Amino acid sequence: MNNVTTGTIARTIVLILALANQVLAMCGKQVLNIADDDIYQTVSLLFTIGASAAAWWKNNSFSVNAINADKYLNKLKKNESEEK
Repeated sequence: MNNVTTGTIARTIVLILALANQVLAMCGKQVLNIADDDIYQTVSLLFTIGASAAAWWKNNSFSVNAINADKYLNKLKKNESEEK
């Protein structure tokens, strides 16, 4: 799912809602009143929240000292796993 764009997902959701809306209209039920832009903005917001959470959770080392510390930590982890 790495190559699927936000636009593709938004259009798919809109299609599903349109189909559901058509079925509701055929059954005499109240139809859904949702604009395409609302769906696109919601999907975009969900992707933004997901990307923000992933970036926040991941260790992001910017300074030289932090990068060196990450290398040292990885070396320690590697040595520890080799000892087992």
